[in-house]
Parts: sequence; structure tokens; C-alpha cells
Amino acid sequence: QARLVESGGGLVQAGASLRLSCAASGGSFSTYGVGWFRQAPGKEREFVASINYNGGNIYYADSVKGRFTISRDNAKNTAYLQMNSLKSEDTAVYYCAAGAITIATITRGEDPYEYEYWGQGTQVTVSS
Repeated sequence: QARLVESGGGLVQAGASLRLSCAASGGSFSTYGVGWFRQAPGKEREFVASINYNGGNIYYADSVKGRFTISRDNAKNTAYLQMNSLKSEDTAVYYCAAGAITIATITRGEDPYEYEYWGQGTQVTVSS
């Protein structure tokens, strides 16, 4: 059983950067695919980015491509989401998720139901 804890959210101005962290304990983090999702008020949870167990496969939502970077450090049991050039529409609660899923060309890790473990979320607010 893995436990995920996100950190790094906050209030920033448009154009700024933030780095979110997702620290895992328990389970087998180095074998898990990891995804970042976000949920804005009144909207459904949406896929942001995913990374497979060894970082060899990475996918992004079109809305964040070129601005966000997902990465992981299996030695530290931690995944990251570097967010640059933030926009007001990036405002949301950001969640990391992990599980024994395959993240590859066909299964890109975009479906939240594929993930077994979720963090509690961290708020990101971007003021314009």
C-alpha cells in the first residue's frame, strides 16, 4: 500500500513557475507509473502529465505541453511536476497518482481510474 503526499503548491502571478513534488512511502514506487491530474472548481479532474516507471515514456496534455515537465527520482521515491509560464487557467488542485499501470504509446496514463494510489492534492492559484 503506497501513500502519496504532494507539496509545492501556492499562489503565484501569471508567468511564474512552481515545482510540485509527490513523495511516496510504502508500496513499490520504482515500479509504478505516475500521473499528475488537476481539478478546477466546477470542472472534472483532468489529465496533466504521466511518466512510466523508469522515465522512458512521458506524455502531456496539449494544454501544458512545452510549459510543464514531469520527472521522477526513484532513489528518492519522488515525482515532480515543473510548471513554467503559468497561466490563470492552470489554477486548480493538483493531484499525483501512482499505480502498477503501463504508460506507453497506447496507454498513456490519461485515465484516472487506472491509478491505485492518490495524494491529497495541493492548491495552485495563478493570478492574472
